[in-house]
Amino acid sequence: MKVAVIGTTGYGGGELIRILHNHPIFRIHSIHSTREEMPITEEFPHLENIFEDSLKKVDSEKIAEDADLVFLATPSGVSGKLAQQFYGKDIQIVDLSGDLRIKSAEEYQKWYKHDCVNEETLADAVYGLSEWNRENIINARLLANPGCYPTAALLGLGPVVAAGLIEPTGIIIDGKSGVSGAGKSLSKTTAFAEMNDNFRIYKVNQHQHIPEIEQQLKLWDGHITPVTFSTHLIPITRGIMTTAYVQLKKELTTAEVIELYQETYLNHPFVRVRKENQYPSVKEVCGSNFCDIGLNVDQRTGRLTIVSVIDNLMKGAAGQAVQNANLMNGIDEKAGLNFIPIYP
Repeated sequence: MKVAVIGTTGYGGGELIRILHNHPIFRIHSIHSTREEMPITEEFPHLENIFEDSLKKVDSEKIAEDADLVFLATPSGVSGKLAQQFYGKDIQIVDLSGDLRIKSAEEYQKWYKHDCVNEETLADAVYGLSEWNRENIINARLLANPGCYPTAALLGLGPVVAAGLIEPTGIIIDGKSGVSGAGKSLSKTTAFAEMNDNFRIYKVNQHQHIPEIEQQLKLWDGHITPVTFSTHLIPITRGIMTTAYVQLKKELTTAEVIELYQETYLNHPFVRVRKENQYPSVKEVCGSNFCDIGLNVDQRTGRLTIVSVIDNLMKGAAGQAVQNANLMNGIDEKAGLNFIPIYP
């Protein structure tokens, strides 16, 4: 299948090139930028003698005519406009931005500060949380790839929320991310002198991923109330850890909760549930499409602690995008994604 990638100068687009270069079915037909045309090696010198295509301008008519699938790895506010240009054409669309995830236009505008795509495009976009929406993904032509924080948080919370085992109020999610999650744009916050030997909270109660998390939680349990979601930058390049705290409705042991998670994710190869008293770290998923989950029930408080880790550029972006594209085309979802995590 011929694939076009728009937005290949960012970290997510670079990861798409890395994955697709060795994919058994998808072949990169063209790469594009909304900026100037240039060889991709000028942006990513590590691709020298491996992948040396040149970036082309975005021509939606020509891309749709030449390619079978397009990945939009462009920022929010840009992706939505591109998605509308491709919508209705004979091409599959996978959008890595947040422009198609929130089903309420009012909520989107409130949190993202952009105008929303038109109602028809938004209504047709399938939310691509691979392990939980597979049936709809298989038939999708337009897919909204989940955000990095929501992927980690929702994969961690899904089994107990969907089973109705937790109180719908008082959910707390503590998220920590490496600086690559902020993208390649220069900023004081992510500069080496600011982040090295540092640990910083940001967007307190204002992160744009809050409505995405709440939207999916409410689909599992309509009684879920607003969550508390805190995000932090840590001095690593890539990786996300979310630690969620929820109150159980009835007395359960850690072993019983682990069994539920193992059963839920039994046929989902990219979710690994740790044994009792074992907890994942971000290093153990780096460079891979895995989400690792650790669980603990505090018998004193009846509270469940859920630890989820992912690579924000892989399972949190490009890896899950390819996993979803595989599902959309009836391909083994592991195709092109059998990376062993980079360790140490």
